[in-house]
Amino acid sequence: MRLARPLLAGVRTDEGKLYLATVIDLYSRRILGYAMGAHHDAGLVVAALNMAAVTRGGSVEGVIFHGDRGSEGEYTSADFARACARWKVRQSMGRVGSCFDNAVAEATFSTIKVEYVHRRHFRTRTEARLKIATWITDFYNRRRRHSVCDWRSPIDYERSATRALEAQAA
Repeated sequence: MRLARPLLAGVRTDEGKLYLATVIDLYSRRILGYAMGAHHDAGLVVAALNMAAVTRGGSVEGVIFHGDRGSEGEYTSADFARACARWKVRQSMGRVGSCFDNAVAEATFSTIKVEYVHRRHFRTRTEARLKIATWITDFYNRRRRHSVCDWRSPIDYERSATRALEAQAA
């Protein structure tokens, strides 16, 4: 499994920006982990990585986490390196200034913004946090179809792959 990290997205609210960090499974396009906060910093990206690892049952040893440096060095921070070491996740860094190195992540954020965030007005960060989390877990991961997943949702695609592997093993 390879994980991708998109740029931290700033979501506008009447209280100010809310930053969203995500961790995406490149195989299924499932958003495994996410975190939101008023500031983009290492704590936010560590929280997203922790959620992704827990979502996968804590068994993520050897997974490759591909990202960039982050606008504030979030992904090159000592805190993030410690979190990767704790989960035994390998870090991979994209080239400076190359948007193509993290194209899946960029496309995912575009989808989140175009299909959900830009169609809503959020009064508070709390409201935005709740509604975005619900959209990710209830719609994006469970019902939104992706061309790369043979027009299935990320969770359905993962289940199908698991069943195929189990059938091969039997």
